[in-house]
Amino acid sequence: MAIRLKMVLSLLLSAAFLVSTCHGSLLLLELPSEIHPLRPRSGSSGDHVAGLSCLSWRLGVETNNLIGWKTIPQECEGYMGNYMLGEQYRSDSRVVAGEALVYAAGLDLAGDGKDVWVFDVDETTLSNLPYYAKHGFGAEPFDPTPFNEWVLEGNALVLPESLTLYQKIVSLGIKVVFLTGRTEDQRSVTETNLKNAGYYTWEKLILKTSSYSGSTAVKYKSSERGKLEKKGFRIVGNMGDQWSDLLGNSTGLRTFKLPDPMYYIS
Repeated sequence: MAIRLKMVLSLLLSAAFLVSTCHGSLLLLELPSEIHPLRPRSGSSGDHVAGLSCLSWRLGVETNNLIGWKTIPQECEGYMGNYMLGEQYRSDSRVVAGEALVYAAGLDLAGDGKDVWVFDVDETTLSNLPYYAKHGFGAEPFDPTPFNEWVLEGNALVLPESLTLYQKIVSLGIKVVFLTGRTEDQRSVTETNLKNAGYYTWEKLILKTSSYSGSTAVKYKSSERGKLEKKGFRIVGNMGDQWSDLLGNSTGLRTFKLPDPMYYIS
């Protein structure tokens, strides 16, 4: 079933890109409210396979009660694909970004240029759904080689809810810092991809260097946030799709967790 789903999604994805390319632009540009042209059923009803509730699995992941896992249950790949490409994922993202918008608008800012908001990149400000639609939604072990090849193409899509939040934050005079697990050799393509997606300005883009080789994401991101604070910056907000984006030290005044049940990063 999982293999069949991958084949169908891959064919649909290829067809969608072919149609959009024939018109000279991606379908995304014609439908700005969509992050991806594939829209199967929502995945909100909680499929039960062999006694397993995939909705309950997703809840356990998002609440950080399920930790240290390498792959999602094989039986849940179809459910996860439906969720990530369906309306429920967008709705969940809107709730998080909407709350962040209300919070940001109510901040009493110092106005000295030292207030910053930290954003993760993958599945936070940029969406890699075309990659996962082709390679699967987390039931197979992660292979960094094809993913890095995808990153170097620079075609990750904008996550519209995050872009709206970003625009509001910039308009308030809060500086933006992107803190990503992408590596330093991916700086140029990441900068271009962010700008093409609408993220046109930022204070810093922090990528992982070799000095953090073997370190967990929590340690790496805590350290880099700590460096920001030592330079006098105040982290008023922090948003990511993984708990490792939000845990540890120097997490900021408030954190916001976007949905992402496809993989777990410690």
